[in-house]
Amino acid sequence: MCNLYNITTNQEAIRALTHAFDRLGNLEPSLDIYPDQMAPIVRNHNGERELTRVRWGMPSSKQALFQAASKRADKLRAKGKDVDFQELLKMEPDGGTTNIRNTASKHWTRWLGVENRCVVPFTRFAEPDPASKVEGGRTPNAWFAGDESEPLLFFAGLWVPQWECVRKIKEGLITCDLFAFLTTEPNAVVAPIHPKAMPVILRNVDEIETWLTSPWEEAKALQRPLPADALVLLKTA
Repeated sequence: MCNLYNITTNQEAIRALTHAFDRLGNLEPSLDIYPDQMAPIVRNHNGERELTRVRWGMPSSKQALFQAASKRADKLRAKGKDVDFQELLKMEPDGGTTNIRNTASKHWTRWLGVENRCVVPFTRFAEPDPASKVEGGRTPNAWFAGDESEPLLFFAGLWVPQWECVRKIKEGLITCDLFAFLTTEPNAVVAPIHPKAMPVILRNVDEIETWLTSPWEEAKALQRPLPADALVLLKTA
C-alpha cells in the first residue's frame, strides 16, 4: 500500500486544475506526507469545492476495531483486571485506513457519493522496494511519478467530516475530518515493486471532474491502473 507521497508544486497549479476555493493557507514548496498527517486535498464541502488540509486515514471498520478491543480485553482479563468492554471499544485507538480497495464493502459504500469524494494532489508516491534492501538495513523506497519532471497528479479519494475517534492514546477522544485514497491493480511499472496494488490516479481535468461530480456508476470506472506509459519509476540519487 502507498503510505508515503510527496507534493512539490504550488497552490496556483492545484487551483487551476480543480477550480477550487483556496482555504489551505501557505503550502510548503516540497512536502513528504505520511499516514495520520494533515495533507492538502480538494473536496466537495457544503456545496462548494475547496482546497484545504485534512488528516490522512479514514475510519477503520467496526469489525477491525472490535477485534482489536477484544484482544486488548483478553490481555487485561488475563492479568486479573476488570474490563468495561464498551468503554474499551469506544477508546480503542484507530490509526486509520490510508488506502481503500474494496469499494463494494458496506463500510465504504456509505461514503461513495459526490459529497464524500475528494482528490489528493501529489507529484510522486513511494512503495517499499524489498529487492533493494541491504541485509540488516531498512527497506528503501522506490518512487513513482507521471514522468521524470514529476508533474502534478491527483489520487482519487474519499473523505468524512467530524468523525469521533481515538487516533492516538495520548490525544484521547477527538473529532476531526479524515480522508484516504483508492487503490487498484498495479500496472506493469508498479507490479515488480509492489504486486498487490497501486493508487488510483487522475491525470487531467476531465478525470478530476468525473470523480468529483459524476454518479458512482460512472465514477467507479476510474478505479483502474494507469497505462504503463503514464507512469515511471524514478531513478534513485
